Amino acid sequence: MKKINWGIIGCGDVTEFKSGPAFNKVSNSNLIAVMRRDMAKAKDYAYRHNVPKWYSNAEQLINDPEVNAVYVATPPSSHEMYTIAALAAGKPVYVEKPMSVNTDAAINMVRAAAQKNIKLVIAHYRREQPFFKKIKQLIIDKVIGDIRFVKLDYCKMVLNQEALKENKNAWRVDTSIAGGGLFHDLAPHQLDLMLYFFGDAEKINGVAVNQAGLYAADDMVAGNILFKNGIVFSGIWSFGIEKTSERDWCEITGTIGKIEFPVFDGRTITVTVNNTTQQFTFDALQHVQQPMIEKVVAYFLNEAGNPCSGEEGALIMKWMEAMTRK
Repeated sequence: MKKINWGIIGCGDVTEFKSGPAFNKVSNSNLIAVMRRDMAKAKDYAYRHNVPKWYSNAEQLINDPEVNAVYVATPPSSHEMYTIAALAAGKPVYVEKPMSVNTDAAINMVRAAAQKNIKLVIAHYRREQPFFKKIKQLIIDKVIGDIRFVKLDYCKMVLNQEALKENKNAWRVDTSIAGGGLFHDLAPHQLDLMLYFFGDAEKINGVAVNQAGLYAADDMVAGNILFKNGIVFSGIWSFGIEKTSERDWCEITGTIGKIEFPVFDGRTITVTVNNTTQQFTFDALQHVQQPMIEKVVAYFLNEAGNPCSGEEGALIMKWMEAMTRK
C-alpha cells in the first residue's frame, strides 16, 4: 500500500470531530467510505465530510475493493464482530476503546489478527498527544526522581433521568453494549496511560458498586495496581456526585517532587520539585486523535511500529475486569 483509504464503521458522534476529519488531514491517508445502519445518517455524514461513499451495511464497506483499512467506531458490543470480519477480508483495523466488552472478546480479536497476519491497533490515542508525551519524558528524565506512587481521582456529575433518555448516554451505561458503565467508557484512557508510563502490572484489585441505583451498571470504582517496577497506583472513579464536586486529577509522586495533571479537562502539567513549581501548557488539539492516526497510518504503511497493539488493548480490558470483579 502507498496510501491508506479508510472506511469507517459507525460514523457517530465520536467521529464528528475527534477522529473523522483527521483521516483526510494526515499524509497518505484518505477517508473514502462510511457506514451507519441508518442510511440517511450515513449519507448526511458523508455529505458534510466530503466522503464519496456511504453504506448502511458493514459487510459492503468491508468488501469495498477501494477500502484498504477499517476504523471500527461502533459501541463496544460490536467491536469483536466487525474487527474480525475486516481482518478476515485482509484489511488492517483501527478500533475504538474500550477494545471490546470483555477480555475474552479482546483476545479473540488479537488471535484473529495473528492468524491472518493483519495489523490491529487500539485507539488509546492519548499516548500520542504532545501533552502526555511530555509527561512520559518527564518520567524518563527523572525530573521528580524515582516514582513511588500515583493517585487518580475522576468524579463526574450523576446522569439524571433526563440525561439517560439520550441515546448517547444510555448505551454507555448498558452493560450488554458497553461491557460496564462509565468506568468502562472512560477509564481505558487513564489506565492505558498508566501502562504507557509504567509498564505491566504485578497485582490488581478493586471494588465496584452501584451507589446511585439509576441504571444497572456500577457507578463507583476504586482500583489499585502494583506495577512490576514497584510503583503503586490508586484510583477513584465516581459517577454519582454533584456538579460542584467534579474532579479530574492525577498526581505522580517521586522521591524529590510530583507531577500533577488532568486527563480529560485541562491542558496544563504542573511539576513541583523541592518546593519550586513549573507549569507546561499545551494548545487544544482540533482533532484529538490526529497524532495517533498519523502513527497508525505510518504503521499500516510499514514506516513505524504499532502505537498501541491489540495485546495492550486486551491487557487494559483485563485490568478493568480485575478492578470490577465481584
